[in-house]
Amino acid sequence: MKRSGKVLFKNKPAGIVWQDENGYGFEYDKNYLQLKDAAAISLTLPLRKEPYLKDTMLPFFDGLIPEGWLLDITVKNWKVNPNDRMQLLLIACKDCVGAVSVEPIENKEEE
Repeated sequence: MKRSGKVLFKNKPAGIVWQDENGYGFEYDKNYLQLKDAAAISLTLPLRKEPYLKDTMLPFFDGLIPEGWLLDITVKNWKVNPNDRMQLLLIACKDCVGAVSVEPIENKEEE
């Protein structure tokens, strides 16, 4: 099962973050990379064409997920497993504080 989200940087589509059977990944959008003012979404994810792949969630995205009482509210209201980091990212990071947000993408091939 693949779950993914569109990553926006200052409201511009910057790339895609996903989780699949191989782990987690992030890839910058090709059009975003060609923008004159393209900037990395994080110092830990410099601009490049190749995807970033990892067995666990990339630390930058994990850091966007709420903690403490805000995490408790998110888990309670959306009835999501607090250990499901990708689901939390897709639910709680549509309107993050800062320049980056993540919007869920519906994966039609799985229906």
